[in-house]
Amino acid sequence: MHGEDTDGRVVAAAYTMAIDDLPDGLIMTDRFGRVLAVNRAAARLTKVPVERAVGRDMNEVFPLRDNDGREWWKALDPEGGLRTRTRVPERPLHLPGGQELYVAARLVREPERCGDVERVVITLRDGGARARLERSRADLVSTVAHELRSPLTSVKGFTATLLAKWTRFTDEQKRVMLETVNNDADRVTRLITELLDVSRIESGRMQVHRQVVDVPARVRRIVAGRVAAGEQETRFHLIVGDNLPEMWLDQDKIDQILANLMENAVRHGRGTVTIEIESVGWGVAVSVRDQGEGVKPELAPRVFRQFWRGNSRRRGGTGLGLFIVKGLVEAHGGTIIVQQAPEGGAEFRFTMPTGTPDFA
Repeated sequence: MHGEDTDGRVVAAAYTMAIDDLPDGLIMTDRFGRVLAVNRAAARLTKVPVERAVGRDMNEVFPLRDNDGREWWKALDPEGGLRTRTRVPERPLHLPGGQELYVAARLVREPERCGDVERVVITLRDGGARARLERSRADLVSTVAHELRSPLTSVKGFTATLLAKWTRFTDEQKRVMLETVNNDADRVTRLITELLDVSRIESGRMQVHRQVVDVPARVRRIVAGRVAAGEQETRFHLIVGDNLPEMWLDQDKIDQILANLMENAVRHGRGTVTIEIESVGWGVAVSVRDQGEGVKPELAPRVFRQFWRGNSRRRGGTGLGLFIVKGLVEAHGGTIIVQQAPEGGAEFRFTMPTGTPDFA
């Protein structure tokens, strides 16, 4: 008997080592409901220490119940039901304290087809995290609807007016209306591009197509575009360090990162916008600084979240820009931080690894 207990502890230890690095909670039991292993995530979610759970009855240490108060483990009945049953769909369950978890299970059979149940593998996800994700998606839908309504209303209004009263307007009036329609169509296109970027970032499908990119030249091009659009050239100051390495980056995405950070500095900051590019040990660092109020240290962790707009009265936009910037930087293998600039404003500093055409 003593040898069987020792073997059981060895098996449990081996299972625990294998599953501890999983991001989701995981509990493993035998067919009778005796807990064989619990990973760290499950212990954290349930607040049941691993050492108190292993070797005990599942329903005793993890008394999960559905919304009607029924015991989930009894309803699961691993030894009952069809012998072809292997998966139990995810559903919301509750612990005695009221905490909601999303729980799914897999019945491991030996042999795999129609054999006896040998183990039950149970996965746990935080119900609170799921609720936050759903709220985030609802916020995204609400924001998108709000941002689309204005330009689409404008487009519809001007096109309907032109179609109905074309001959009543002068060529100059028609040109102004068509320019407005064109600008609003550009706004819709930018919003759709942002939404696609958010989707790719959240799903891990952001692709990077690398080529040699002259980062200072890209900054000069973006500054020239802003000056052509009416900004004062003296508003921008570019500092380029010596001995910059050859950088293999996605040119379109680097343009998007730089344009977003410079737009953010102009919109929310004051004074001169300084862009400094310098070589670091493993690549290139780019800093974009303004002379505004800066970002309070306690707000810094929120800056790269979706819908963050800061405290500026000149907010505008969807609040997705910095979230997308962070995703694009990280897709290159880089990092980005926000800190206080030497002149007191905000400084966004991102670092990109040198990379190669094969590093993609």
